[in-house]
Amino acid sequence: MHRRRRTALSVSAALVAAAPLLSACGSDAHPGAAAVVGGQRIETTALQAQVRDVRTAQEASPQGDQLIRATGDLSREKLNGMIFDRVVEKVAADAGITASRKEVQRTRSDAARQYGGDRGLAEMLLRQQGTAPGEIDGLVRRNVLMNKIAERYGVTNTPEGQEKLTKLFGAASKELGVDVNPRYGTWDHDRIQLGEQQAPWLRQVSQDPAAVPAVG
Repeated sequence: MHRRRRTALSVSAALVAAAPLLSACGSDAHPGAAAVVGGQRIETTALQAQVRDVRTAQEASPQGDQLIRATGDLSREKLNGMIFDRVVEKVAADAGITASRKEVQRTRSDAARQYGGDRGLAEMLLRQQGTAPGEIDGLVRRNVLMNKIAERYGVTNTPEGQEKLTKLFGAASKELGVDVNPRYGTWDHDRIQLGEQQAPWLRQVSQDPAAVPAVG
C-alpha cells in the first residue's frame, strides 16, 4: 500500500516540468482576494492566516531563524498551494474520487509512525515544507486524492505517465480559470504553479506518504 503511494508521489513531480510562463488575468476586479479560482475567492485574509500560523510555529522552533530564512516568500508559496488544492479537488470531483476522514487519519498515522509520532511528523513538515500543525490534515488529504487520481488514470512513474498527469492537471487548471492578484504574480497553467514559485509538491514527492502536496 505504501509502495503505491510513493509511486504516485514520484509521478506528481511532473507537475513542475519546465514550461513557458503564461500571463494571468489578475486585476483589481476582486478587491480583497488573493486569487479567484473557478469563480470562488481565496481571500487575502485566509492567505495571511496561513502565513501567520506557519510563522508562529517557526518562531517556536529551536531552528526558528533558519526556518524563516528558508521560507522568505511564504505568502506566494502558501497561495501556490491553496490554488493547487482547488485544481486537485476539481480533478478528483470530475473522476468521482473522494478522500474520507478515515483515510486521511490512517495515512497521517502511518506517516507519524515513521517520524516517532505526531510531534515528529509535525516538526518534519514544518522544517521541510513550511506546513503549520493545523494544516497537516489538509496536506494529507491532498496526498490521498493525488494518489487515487494517479491510480485511477493508470499513471506510472515513467515520462509518459508524468506527461499524462501534467496534461490532466493542466486541463483542469485552465477549465477552472485562475485569476491571481498581481501582487502575488501570475499563474502558469502548464506548470500548474504560481510563476517561478517552487511548488510544494516538488519537495514532497520523495518524502513520506503524508507529505504531498498536501504539502504546503
